[in-house]
Amino acid sequence: MQKTGRILLTSDACQRGSYLHTLAATIQDLAFDDLDAPAVVVGEKNWITPAAEQEDLFFPQPGWLLDAIDSRLVRLPGYTPTTDWSREARLRNAREGV
Repeated sequence: MQKTGRILLTSDACQRGSYLHTLAATIQDLAFDDLDAPAVVVGEKNWITPAAEQEDLFFPQPGWLLDAIDSRLVRLPGYTPTTDWSREARLRNAREGV
């Protein structure tokens, strides 16, 4: 983190109430001066675990990580995100419980 000034935390745990948010808050509190961007958390959707056929819509996928990096941490040259990580989208998802 001190080398890049950025951190991405990911897990297959549900994002809401996740330990990763506590960890992200602690990192931001203790390493604020070393960060160039807020800590980003990517976890599973805040839904009931679906059938196996739909796991790629539920559990974090490589594309989700790349989208989070490109949208929240540092632009990736030539990369086009497939998911919306805008502030408005994150607020809407939180309001809808997604």
